Amino acid sequence: MAGGIIVRLDKLLERLEYEVVQGSDGIEVTTLVNDSRKVEDGSVFVCISGAVSDGHKFIPDVAEKGASAVVVEREAEVPENVTVIRVKDTRYALALMSAAYFDYPAEKMKVIGITGTKGKTTTTYMIKSILDSVGYKVGLIGTIEAIIGDKKIPAANTTPESYTIQQYFSQMVEEGCDCVVMEVSSQGLMLHRTAGIPFEIGIFTNLGKDHIGPNEHKDFDDYKRCKGLLFKQCKLGIANVDDKYFHDVFQGATCRVETFGFSKEADLRAENVQLVSKPGYLGVAYHVAGLMDFDVEIDIPGTFSVYNSLTAISVCRHFNVPVEKIKDALKKAKVKGRIEMIKVSDEFTLMIDYAHNAMSLESLLTTLKEYNPKRLVCLFGCGGNRSKDRRYEMGEVSGRLADLTIITSDNPRFEEPQAIIDDIKIGIGKTSGKYVEICDRKEAIKYAIKHGQPGDVIVLAGKGHEDYQEIKGVKYPMDERVLIAEVLEELKQEKDQEN
Repeated sequence: MAGGIIVRLDKLLERLEYEVVQGSDGIEVTTLVNDSRKVEDGSVFVCISGAVSDGHKFIPDVAEKGASAVVVEREAEVPENVTVIRVKDTRYALALMSAAYFDYPAEKMKVIGITGTKGKTTTTYMIKSILDSVGYKVGLIGTIEAIIGDKKIPAANTTPESYTIQQYFSQMVEEGCDCVVMEVSSQGLMLHRTAGIPFEIGIFTNLGKDHIGPNEHKDFDDYKRCKGLLFKQCKLGIANVDDKYFHDVFQGATCRVETFGFSKEADLRAENVQLVSKPGYLGVAYHVAGLMDFDVEIDIPGTFSVYNSLTAISVCRHFNVPVEKIKDALKKAKVKGRIEMIKVSDEFTLMIDYAHNAMSLESLLTTLKEYNPKRLVCLFGCGGNRSKDRRYEMGEVSGRLADLTIITSDNPRFEEPQAIIDDIKIGIGKTSGKYVEICDRKEAIKYAIKHGQPGDVIVLAGKGHEDYQEIKGVKYPMDERVLIAEVLEELKQEKDQEN
């Protein structure tokens, strides 16, 4: 039905309550759009009221471009030759119309949705990795990218606009996918981007005080309420029972509920957790008890990776994945830029992580300290044209927790890199932490590797999966994995010259 194929308007509206204000819902339309720039002859245009602009303002423009119909949520002046459909909420309407436009692709797959403050990305990849290993064909929509067959599409939002989601679903069905795992942000739920999706499984990881402010959630209660919406549109809810907001989020849930965690009450439990540490390697091992019974080891450190892996195990149990397959897949599961270990030496451990604010940096460094490294070395910078508080806070966290901080450049954007470094130093100045400053990121990485000592854990924080550096409005290619390879080659040449 998609791709500009002619479809009756009432077919797109069949799951909505609506009023025909003008014209007829029996007309045929060509495309479904919510961006006035994409309107063409015969389009139906959905007027979305956003934080920045209001789609109702563009009605004269879209009528001129040949739109056959507009969908509105309030009174508007519309030329007589254009059909007007009125609904209570145009964002909700766009979601259900998009599903109809692409012929309800989500109903042809099992959709797994993951919501929570932390852990969504890692868990999404873990689930995909396990299900892939037993022959399922799994699509993915998340913070880093959407994966459809062999195609990877970089992401602009954690949860894309509803039309884009349905378009991705449609492409996944064409590619032969039988499941899709997606991150579901509270924003996505609040703005109805996921409305109408029949989630097979909804997952709740945890809740922290994040995303509260202008253009986000008005307060924490609203944030909790929006997270809970997922559990009114899935068959099975799988939740972290240890999270103190679990009961709040599941208030009013209409699905079956299953839990995981460390608590004795959890249906699937982690017991006898042990940290595993060798040079160049950090991991965690534990026993899975309750609904399943086996030992597992994961090549990602820390308690939170126990939670992430438990979540993935809880899901895969419902897909009847054999235990051995779960264990093998979890051992191999990697997420680009999320505690991604890069082998550079037999003597110390180096990793890349996306931690780019004080909360995520504190969580990461606290986790790594549990492994008692000889020294914890943290290399990071901060983005330009963002709050200065973030710089002071990250400086303070690193100064407090790391044995050495290497301050460098991140995405300076339109600011001077040195000015950002000076702000970070104000934060570090509140602690007794040692630091060096090396503005050029590659030189900073070279310093970290060159001065690595036996038993060190070195973290390159802030860039994670990003493969660019943004300077004065231009994105330059910069992938830390490439920089590390170049540094190792340079150090090797320097050593050879010395000999």
